[in-house]
Amino acid sequence: MTARYLFKEEAPIGVSAAGIFIGFLVFFTIKKGCLRKKHLKKDVNTMEVRRYRFDELKKATDSFSDERLIGSGAFGNVYRGVLGDEKRTVAIKKAHSESNESAEEFKNEVELLSRVKHKNLVGLVGYCSEAKHKILVYEYVSQGCLLEYIVGKERNPLTWQQRVNLAIGSAKGVAHLHGVEPSIIHRDLKPSNILIDDEFEAKISDFGLVKKGPNGDASHVSTQAKGTPGYMDPAYCSSLHLTTSSDVFSFGVILLQLVSSRPALDHTRRQSEYHISNWAKPSVERGMVEDILDVSLQLEPCNNKMMLKMAQLGIRCTAWEPKNRPTIRQVVKELEEALCQVTKSVQRSSYSEESQSFSIDSVLLQRFYVESFEDISVRSASLRCLDVTNSSNNNEEVDGI
Repeated sequence: MTARYLFKEEAPIGVSAAGIFIGFLVFFTIKKGCLRKKHLKKDVNTMEVRRYRFDELKKATDSFSDERLIGSGAFGNVYRGVLGDEKRTVAIKKAHSESNESAEEFKNEVELLSRVKHKNLVGLVGYCSEAKHKILVYEYVSQGCLLEYIVGKERNPLTWQQRVNLAIGSAKGVAHLHGVEPSIIHRDLKPSNILIDDEFEAKISDFGLVKKGPNGDASHVSTQAKGTPGYMDPAYCSSLHLTTSSDVFSFGVILLQLVSSRPALDHTRRQSEYHISNWAKPSVERGMVEDILDVSLQLEPCNNKMMLKMAQLGIRCTAWEPKNRPTIRQVVKELEEALCQVTKSVQRSSYSEESQSFSIDSVLLQRFYVESFEDISVRSASLRCLDVTNSSNNNEEVDGI
């Protein structure tokens, strides 16, 4: 009687045991295959984020040399690196050795970022977590950050079309973060964290403060107040209740800066106008956008109607009460609709540059330069949620306000 026959029929105990053993082998082989497929599927869903060895990243940055340094902040330094055989240029963010970020927080950041992929978000390529080293590897974005263009020291001033395009692109990036389940809240939106690629498209970057949004029916997440003075939502600061609306407030400040090229906080203005939203609001409500418009836009044809719309959205986004702010998806929709209307208007009529601009007589023609555009302290107890008095750099976080 063949083994094949015995396997099909009732068999002696010894043969049955062998059959059971073979059965288990088949089961676990199939199970292992399923797990492998599931793992591969998970990798696809998480963009196949790679784990790098420290020595790989050290080599890619010439031992993290100063020549490769392209940025620095409160959390760490960013280096331009070239990965070995891939010859791929990347941005490598290495946390300071004294960073308070725990291993759990670092893991959380990697997991959150591995869930999202969008053309207006800087992509996470990989990470390194060896001993005390916490390093993130991002795609490299070559054209600098929005702050450099707004301040105008090293970059050409932006045209009104470029400002609108960057506003829409960055809003779409934020909308994608808010649209995943559960939502992702950036918590540190500002011009220096909006990078610009070769096609002059905006990409949201620096996710060091990202936080998972509320689950289910929860209205908020209770957490310490962190962010950059001037861009932090005052409602979040005072209640410690974080929602996606907090990002909307920050984005509203950015919209006002795109229109005016002014700092978020400026103690040279009257106390009631320290914050850019308070300074711009009277002019915007009167429809007089030219009163706050960036000087460089006054030197060339500019669509004031579009700039006014951006400023109006900025004021709505920075409303003191979160319930009075639009969602970021509404911001995208309104900006795109306004741009569409402007484009159609241009196609219907051949207006002159004079009709779309205005007199700049008696306007002081100079760019608004400050050493640290995002960091002008306001020494006022009434504006504690908007500023700290001991801020030392652009990326300083505010804890427990």
